Amino acid sequence: MSTTTRRPPEPTSLTIADDARAVLERAREEGIATVWDRLRAQQPQCGYCSLGVSCTNCSMGPCRIDPFGEGPQRGVCGADADVIVARNFGRSIAAGASAHSDHGRDILEVFAATAEEETTGYEIRDEAKLHALATELGIATEERSALEIARDLADALQEDFGTRKDAISLLDRVPEVRRELWRQLAVTPRGIDRENVEMLHRTHMGVDNDYTNILLHGLRTSLADGWGGSLVATELSDVLFGIPQPVMSKVNLGVLDAAQVNIALHGHNPLLSDVIVQAAQDEELVAMATEVGATGINLVGLCCTGNELQMRKGVPMAGNHLMQELIIMTGALDAMVVDYQCIMPSVTDIAKCFHTEVISTADKARFPGATHISFDPHRGLEIGREIVRRGIVAYGNRNPDRVLLTAEPVEMMAGFSVEAILAALGGTPDPLVDAIASGKIRGAVGVVGCNNPKVIQDGGHVTLTRRLIENDILVLVTGCSAIANGKAGQMVPEAAEMAGEGLREVCQALGIPPVLHMGSCVDNTRIIVLAAALANHLGVDVSQLPLAGAAPEWYSEKAISIGAYVVASGISTVLGVQPPIFGSMNVVKLLAEDLDGVVGARFAVEPDPERAAVWIRRHLEEKRAGLGLPAHDLDTITAPAAAAAAASHV
Repeated sequence: MSTTTRRPPEPTSLTIADDARAVLERAREEGIATVWDRLRAQQPQCGYCSLGVSCTNCSMGPCRIDPFGEGPQRGVCGADADVIVARNFGRSIAAGASAHSDHGRDILEVFAATAEEETTGYEIRDEAKLHALATELGIATEERSALEIARDLADALQEDFGTRKDAISLLDRVPEVRRELWRQLAVTPRGIDRENVEMLHRTHMGVDNDYTNILLHGLRTSLADGWGGSLVATELSDVLFGIPQPVMSKVNLGVLDAAQVNIALHGHNPLLSDVIVQAAQDEELVAMATEVGATGINLVGLCCTGNELQMRKGVPMAGNHLMQELIIMTGALDAMVVDYQCIMPSVTDIAKCFHTEVISTADKARFPGATHISFDPHRGLEIGREIVRRGIVAYGNRNPDRVLLTAEPVEMMAGFSVEAILAALGGTPDPLVDAIASGKIRGAVGVVGCNNPKVIQDGGHVTLTRRLIENDILVLVTGCSAIANGKAGQMVPEAAEMAGEGLREVCQALGIPPVLHMGSCVDNTRIIVLAAALANHLGVDVSQLPLAGAAPEWYSEKAISIGAYVVASGISTVLGVQPPIFGSMNVVKLLAEDLDGVVGARFAVEPDPERAAVWIRRHLEEKRAGLGLPAHDLDTITAPAAAAAAASHV
């Protein structure tokens, strides 16, 4: 058990969530260190790193640039602040794009093996989507079996990861005017792996020393993620596991059940978690759970693996990124099954204080202190049963006196894929277009991204979302933001009462929430696909639409890649946590101003969600005016945001 020497801050200063606060109080009392304690122990954090002006790319360094020093400052190789900041930012994009694209590759490889009938527990569950994807890529479907079509589709998409093409496969979804812009800028993504490798090459010492050129390739690298690797992950997950449809579920730590075997599925890849859901329904395993005194087997989700299960199967969601340590500290979790991405190494340390068994499953993601069961899709169901069995055994070691469950679960609605949204609209985007044109809906914003312990947990997501829907702005959420908004009660049809008059009317007519759950973090592709579909429907570019993106609490390199491909696709994006670029005001100016004249969108940084809401509102009204749509007075805002606007220069 790890301890702290100083009493940590009050839980109310760390999170807005009551379930998290209750467990944090236990951590204070028992001296168990959490992510917030480790952040506090790191203070003060390195200023050079925070500004992006430290470089470790070669052994002549490490180097650092003092942005406030006198005279020209350069590293040993001669790189100035602009080059060092651009190199670091570009490498972060490549790392984030690699993470999402490797996820896509894993899905693709299992899809290909399923097409060859070499897996257990997997099948083509949505043949209509399989046919649609095949047709989009020019693959014949008439008088052919689903497996034959799947084999050809797998071959075609595997080519997108290579270096032999001029453009990846699914770019025809993008408006032609945007694709022509990418051609002119030489940022059309050619191959998913190719762009990541080239970014690492460009940022090696002695290669690309023009910060603008580096950052333009950063856009290309991110586009290979958004319109390539991540999109492959989303589309093939739909084929294998089914297209998400609206489903009621529950969220927060209250979804744990003291009477059942509780198994949390944590990470980002749905391949393993899907077969565990099947295994948990096995009559033999259910009987085994009963024999050890449990009333059943209760699966709950964490982070994006949880989102994948929730939107397809209604599996309840226990929490987002900053809840992963706290769920173990409830004393009610018997097993935490992890795959990869956003899993803190600390979970095995926390588990030592309780009976929870942490089970790692990805050979590329090992965790010292965890039980490792290597996942093999060829034995998917067998491995799923073994993992569930271990969770049942762990239940027998639970100490009932250590169980701390204080929260009542909150209902939420998930599962708004692009197909589900269009179905709710009657099969055509016309009702949404009409609502936007009339002003009932002022625009739409994707509020996405992670939790960051530097920001009060969930506060950025929930506050920003609340201010937007109050102003008749439809909000689309993914990842940790979806979970935060679900816990806040903003993702049920009844939440339409929180919205402005126009958005409320539309939501009540359709029976939907004003905040739509569009999936996991790779599923931000659903947002840009929907945006592109609307632009194509109207015959305009994406950058002309009243749309915006926001990541109020981001922390991950994946979020940097997401933000870059959203901006490169024509949607301006507000970041709530300062990226490490402020050591170069030239890079800041390029990303926050000049990009608008290049790709029609830009980044903004605003830590205050109240002020971010005002920035977004004004941005949407400017886009509406550009389309000749009725626009509100830019100075007219809802009362809760008025004070923030008065104090803001954004």
